[in-house]
Amino acid sequence: MRGLKGKNVLVTGGASGIGQATAMRFLEEGCNVSVLDRDADALANTGETLPGLAAAIKADVSDLEQVQAAFEQAIQSMKSVDILINNAGISIRHDFLDITAEEWDLVLNVNLKGAFYVAQTAARHMVEKGSGVILNTASTAGTIGYPHYADYSASKGGVIALTYAMALELAPKVRVNAISPGYVLTPMQRAEYSDEMLNAVNRKIPLGRHAKPEEIGALFAFLASEDAAFATGHVYVMDGAETTGGLCSQWAHE
Repeated sequence: MRGLKGKNVLVTGGASGIGQATAMRFLEEGCNVSVLDRDADALANTGETLPGLAAAIKADVSDLEQVQAAFEQAIQSMKSVDILINNAGISIRHDFLDITAEEWDLVLNVNLKGAFYVAQTAARHMVEKGSGVILNTASTAGTIGYPHYADYSASKGGVIALTYAMALELAPKVRVNAISPGYVLTPMQRAEYSDEMLNAVNRKIPLGRHAKPEEIGALFAFLASEDAAFATGHVYVMDGAETTGGLCSQWAHE
């Protein structure tokens, strides 16, 4: 991608799944990359999974003090942050009637409040230096809703609205977009779905499979590059046409 070589990139939730695949893609593009994650065990393995990282930083995005300290660490390691991949997120699969107040707070604190904390911290740095790109990880769940994921859907709907508002306020210095993946075969997804459930979902997706994390990473790389210099204020869906025909409604009550 044009204009990525030598850029300084911070990826949250970067020790596994979409974040890890995205960090790897930016490393392949010749970027300096730091990852932030709250999973100490996963971070300990980044030397093998992501060779050449500038920094592997432990922090919980739902804690503002930890976010600010982690961002300073990333700047110390790379001198600046040119591109933020605001990706950290969690989900808990269960029925709407069974969601507890504590679980609701946990999901919203990481997925929405955490996204805000990281984005605002990065935006202040980017506005001061005069340029930057912020890319949020949303979800098709934020626009159509999914059964058994009310809290996750609500959080990702918030990320989408946040993306739109940020893009308007931060232009022309900082470009802001989001990617809304559909089903992606990540460790988080694999832990929540049996083989039978995965196969049932695949049958409903026109392309017949889940996305690969590296396919989402490739779109992040494009949107961060100079090839996408006029792209801001949009949410890009990558779901194998799952939502195009309203296919989710066919299995909403299965």
